[in-house]
Amino acid sequence: MQVQQQVTTITSTQSAERSTGICDCCSDMGTRCCATWCFPCFQCQTASHFGWCCCMPLLDPIACFAVSCCMRSSMRERYGIQGSCCGDVGCVVCCYPCTWCQMSREVKARGRGGTQQVHVVTQQIVPGL
Repeated sequence: MQVQQQVTTITSTQSAERSTGICDCCSDMGTRCCATWCFPCFQCQTASHFGWCCCMPLLDPIACFAVSCCMRSSMRERYGIQGSCCGDVGCVVCCYPCTWCQMSREVKARGRGGTQQVHVVTQQIVPGL
């Protein structure tokens, strides 16, 4: 008599760095053009693709850029990117449009999901005689 046992393994792939730099705006001209011609629409699209409410970025001017900092921090956490909240705030304050372009490129490169991959393995166990 054989008994089947199912084992689920969860592995996490961590990436220590972002897929592009903060000043790599020319690496994706579509992103750059969209950000240049209609920045609020671009922000809403990026937030939506990340899985957030598309209207959240519109609160940034009222919330002193807190939405951008929170989204950047959430992105670091989801994708396993090294960094800190202070670094996130510094990027948002120093170059707001470049930060949003980088976040958009990150979402395009990594997608909506996190860094975890689930593997299901089925083992057959034959009990001893």
